[in-house]
Amino acid sequence: MSLRVGLTYNLRREITPGLPEDFYVEFDEETTVSAIAEALKMGGCDVVRIEADEEAYFKLKSLKPNIVFNIAEGLRGESRESHIPAMLEMLNIPYTGSGPETLAVALNKALTNWVLKANGIPSTNFQVFKRADDKLHKSLKFPLIVKPLAEGSSKGVRNDSLVKDEDSLRRKVSWLIKTYKQPALVEEFLPGREFTVGLIGNEKPVVLPIVEILVDKLPEGANPIYSYEAKWVWDTPSKPLEIFQCPANLTRELEERIKRIAVKTFKILNCRDFCRIDMRLDENGMPHVLEVNPLPGLIPDPKAHSCLPEAARAAGFTYEQLICTILWQALKRYGMQSLFKNLDLVKIP
Repeated sequence: MSLRVGLTYNLRREITPGLPEDFYVEFDEETTVSAIAEALKMGGCDVVRIEADEEAYFKLKSLKPNIVFNIAEGLRGESRESHIPAMLEMLNIPYTGSGPETLAVALNKALTNWVLKANGIPSTNFQVFKRADDKLHKSLKFPLIVKPLAEGSSKGVRNDSLVKDEDSLRRKVSWLIKTYKQPALVEEFLPGREFTVGLIGNEKPVVLPIVEILVDKLPEGANPIYSYEAKWVWDTPSKPLEIFQCPANLTRELEERIKRIAVKTFKILNCRDFCRIDMRLDENGMPHVLEVNPLPGLIPDPKAHSCLPEAARAAGFTYEQLICTILWQALKRYGMQSLFKNLDLVKIP
């Protein structure tokens, strides 16, 4: 009997009037959902697709898969990424990836920063603005980055989110609060190199080859940040920028430091199965955690520059091996690994 895998996801939608152009940017294209389904089928799984909408709970309760491969971002709300995992726990259905608590904390950049700092993990100095006229902390010095408090995929981070004076800061914070209906996170700008680190596993997570984001390869005049424009407008499959270097060119000392910080962050936040952690170097060349993504993108097209698949390819994974290895890690965590038969597709047993 085949392993029955539910695949939960949110498909990208057309933007309706009144919403910002990047409102659904975290949702997946049909090509990604289909590629994951095909990869699972290659692993011998019987796959049932479940859109993570208001009917998802009833579909999950009725179908009762052996395990769910979850990539759902959630429809709305400050804890939207936690919705499907919370439903699955209520229904006692195993699933891939991190739990509701981890997903809720990681989506909130301020909470993530507080947890990391409390555990001695270097992260950026920041302030949460609930109003555009909130007083700026004296500890924060320009230039600063303005981001939505609880978004991912560079949503709400525009090229002009790097602000260099008080007037620009106030304008950007006001725009962000009005546009995304949430507080703004204002954090110090770190001037060094930027990296993203993929991990797969649980008790002893494996760090994949480190990806450097070459912000100096952005179009002339662009700010040196991985903004919405950099990720989704200027760098496209039809006109890709040479913006990634993987493996990154690092000294052994810096590589080991980045890996140590990544693994410690993974464990402190109780990430599971797979994760991606963004870091940037300060003026002294020391890495700081920018963001933690326990639900990273899995776009199959190499030209789309999806960071975790990019790192996996550098480690010798096929796309099918990446997907089946993530599934295997979850199955092993639940003691269900004997249900998966095609072990040739498992790169990290």
